[in-house]
Amino acid sequence: MSFIVAIDGPAGAGKGTITKNVGEQLGLINIDTGAMFRCVTLNLLQEKVDIKDEEKIKEILETINIELKENGEVFLNGQNVSKKIREDQVNSMVSPVSVMPIVRKKLLDLQRKMSQGKNIIMEGRDIGTVVFPNADVKIYLDATPEERARRRVKQNHEKGIDCSYEETLKNIIDRDKRDSTREVAPLKQAEDAIYIDSSDMTIEQVVEKIVNLIQEKGFAK
Repeated sequence: MSFIVAIDGPAGAGKGTITKNVGEQLGLINIDTGAMFRCVTLNLLQEKVDIKDEEKIKEILETINIELKENGEVFLNGQNVSKKIREDQVNSMVSPVSVMPIVRKKLLDLQRKMSQGKNIIMEGRDIGTVVFPNADVKIYLDATPEERARRRVKQNHEKGIDCSYEETLKNIIDRDKRDSTREVAPLKQAEDAIYIDSSDMTIEQVVEKIVNLIQEKGFAK
């Protein structure tokens, strides 16, 4: 038996932080789908593969080995790439790579395989609609574009990354449009997902609300 929590929502809604905190509180395994797409992107960059070369990408996907450790470290083909997958060259390429049907199919299979027989929490854009349509709990976590931009700017400044609020807001609005209108697995709220607007909520309040929803569904740590 397994228990699955799916958290979807747009960029900057705080899905990663919330998923990590809820997972730690309830002992759920957090499968970072974003890190998986970043691993594929890094692998293609390392092999200098043109993203239009589907045959070569198919070859890479046949042999790729992605490991997500419980301590949050990410391994690609036996190498610790936890920092490398967050670098600018990956940031600029992960979006076009992640919408490729062959990449999504490969990672969909991997995500389902990783979750077999486990209690997991997973966040992304299409977890409740495509990856786990039968998840025990589905959450759609949202916030206004303005609030998401403010959070992203604060987060970047804390990391020493210089960015403007105006540019960040524009990027978030553009990303929302791309994610919700793409042909493959677009961002949308599952019909049976619980909608949470976190614009005026603290991280602790959101975590508490989701923990309560999961426990109401009968999950006990």
